[in-house]
Amino acid sequence: MSESDTTPSSTPEPDEAGARPHPGAAAKPAAEPDWWKRHYTFTGTAVGLVFVWLSMTPSLLPRGPLFQGLVSAAAGAIGYAIGVFAVWLVRYMTSKDASPPAPRGAWIGLIVVGVVGTIAMIVWFHVWQDHVRDLMGVPRLTRPDYLLTPALALVVLFVLVEIGQLIGRLIRYLIRQLNRVAPPRVSAVVAVLLVAALGIALLNGVVVRFSMHTLNSTFAAVNNEQSPNNPAPASPLRSGGPGSLVSWDSLGHQGRIFVGGGPTTAQLSAFNGAPAVEPIRAYAGLNSADGIQATAELAARELERTGGLQRKVVAVATTTGTGWINEAEADAVEYMFNGETAIVSMQYSFLPSWLSFLVDKHNARQAGQALFEAVDRRVQALPEGQRPKLVVFGESLGSFGGEAPFLSPNNIEARTDGALFSGPTFNNTMWKDVTAHRDDGSPQWLPIYQQGDNIRFVARPDNLERPADPWATPRVVYLQHASDPIAWWNPDLLFTKPDWLREPRGDDVPDDMQWIPVVTFLQVSADMAVAIDVPDGHGHRYVEDVANGWAAVLQPPGWTPEKTERLRPIMRADE
Repeated sequence: MSESDTTPSSTPEPDEAGARPHPGAAAKPAAEPDWWKRHYTFTGTAVGLVFVWLSMTPSLLPRGPLFQGLVSAAAGAIGYAIGVFAVWLVRYMTSKDASPPAPRGAWIGLIVVGVVGTIAMIVWFHVWQDHVRDLMGVPRLTRPDYLLTPALALVVLFVLVEIGQLIGRLIRYLIRQLNRVAPPRVSAVVAVLLVAALGIALLNGVVVRFSMHTLNSTFAAVNNEQSPNNPAPASPLRSGGPGSLVSWDSLGHQGRIFVGGGPTTAQLSAFNGAPAVEPIRAYAGLNSADGIQATAELAARELERTGGLQRKVVAVATTTGTGWINEAEADAVEYMFNGETAIVSMQYSFLPSWLSFLVDKHNARQAGQALFEAVDRRVQALPEGQRPKLVVFGESLGSFGGEAPFLSPNNIEARTDGALFSGPTFNNTMWKDVTAHRDDGSPQWLPIYQQGDNIRFVARPDNLERPADPWATPRVVYLQHASDPIAWWNPDLLFTKPDWLREPRGDDVPDDMQWIPVVTFLQVSADMAVAIDVPDGHGHRYVEDVANGWAAVLQPPGWTPEKTERLRPIMRADE
């Protein structure tokens, strides 16, 4: 039914973009349209349905039914919006006031295709989910799970589309008011801009501010939590203990966990078959000093106070947003040198890593630079023959901050005795540059750089011998899994097929995963939310392979591959 077929007294029917004809337009009496035609547009529904199907195509990681339902609903709502906008844009560019709605037969056909197609996609989703879950050792979904996913997706999709409908009604209301003083097409543009500006203002001024205030309050409270099972240390070799320059309370939740953790001297002695010394752990929290530079200096002074500069190895650890350090990365260093180590770190935020990456990314880089420079000055001040090995490490956002003092391979090789970075982010400057300049024939997910002379990329321990040529020192190891969405998420995924899907892919990435514009970006974005909900060796979980990485970087005297295999099952990394 077109605009010209309605009368002033009839109820105007929405066109393909959801707009109603002007009340004054001439039209013939017509039967009341079906309820779905009154509420939803054909093109929007069709495109939304396709997006729901695409959201169920293979991706990097297994998902639970509730999360997949949310992902499918969000994808369907985006598809619906794209369909409605496309029709409106075409109509606007062709100077048409309305477009005829789809006939009843088209809707019936769409419903039939939708039901059949959705059933087929659920079956495919079941097949590839089982394959990925079996590959990663994750339990399979049950039959009710596959019914819960579409049910939840339908409910959430309905809510999201209704919200979009309300926004559309607001735009049409503004257009009618503006039509009194401006041409219709000018009114349409102005109305859309006004609603967009209002939405941005609300998000920035109300939603974001309220959300950040709530998150800051919540995570600040978490940061201040103390466990009676983790009292202040009695050892002067730990920050917050006797003689410490920082108070136990100021270390923050994750700082207290780090300082209070690690292997005991008894555990180290038993593992190495020789008397061990107590490892040093120096740490400064967000509340230990005023500002990043002051906190870094305080952490370095703590390292000096504990005698850390006289140990065989000084390891500078860059934390994630909350101040978290992968315990496996710290423990492995201490086991390999039987406690003759000092690890120094600092907190620069109390927000989770993903949120810190959005709002505290500059702080992560600044903290990494400030801490390393403060420690390096003290190491360089020692006589050359008395200097300890100086290494750096970090995971995820910690690897981003850990790279910050160097930015180039030559610099990190000149200033350190090695580095271990796990789960790098797409924004890691040095990692991104080295990957882009990888040797011909090596894939993006596991590159070879300059024949592996100093830098090697590892998804499995045997990758350390890739290529087979001996490698020089100092050594830098990047641990990265082919199925880690943190490493492979990138805004370019929206419209550009990545090399890691174009080239031969990793062994835990589904063969039938295909790049689809926009959809793959949404899929990998969703995978980031479940990146650590998988066993070690997949996704964003780096635990046992840390032992192999550190053994290659540090090359401890007397260390053997057999010791590495004994160490692997001891490793742990609590989130």
